[in-house]
Amino acid sequence: MELSSEEYKSIKTMADENEPQVEVEAEAEAEVKVEDEAPLDPTSALQKVLRISLYHDGLRRGLKEAVKALDRVKAHLCILAKSCNEPGYTKLITALCAEHKIPLLSVEKGKELGEWAGLCKYNSEGAAVSVVGCSCVVIESWGEESAAKKYIMEHVKNQA
Repeated sequence: MELSSEEYKSIKTMADENEPQVEVEAEAEAEVKVEDEAPLDPTSALQKVLRISLYHDGLRRGLKEAVKALDRVKAHLCILAKSCNEPGYTKLITALCAEHKIPLLSVEKGKELGEWAGLCKYNSEGAAVSVVGCSCVVIESWGEESAAKKYIMEHVKNQA
């Protein structure tokens, strides 16, 4: 059975069905570019730096990993949650940062820090669900140069 050229053109292929998905991805990329151009504040810059570092496998999360990175002087920056209710934990992290001259930033909530560090799952709408709290995150590798990294480094210098 042979098909005429008109019948052949009328047959839908899988490629025809997948075209709208490409357009959606292009719109998502455009939204990301607009997000990067937004003015930075310490919180949004820290979120971006943590996301980039997580992508490049440069984050150490939790007490054990953070202490190892701080003790080996591999850390570039340490972020500690103020909501940590264990005084020994806080004292250890601040002492290691002071001893090795590693900058220390504080954030209010451990749940936020856990979300920024990737300790959560995302639902279909892109909202974070089942977030695990995290009291300490250390950046071992920045991943890549960005405006957010420059902003954070300036913020750290101005704090000291």
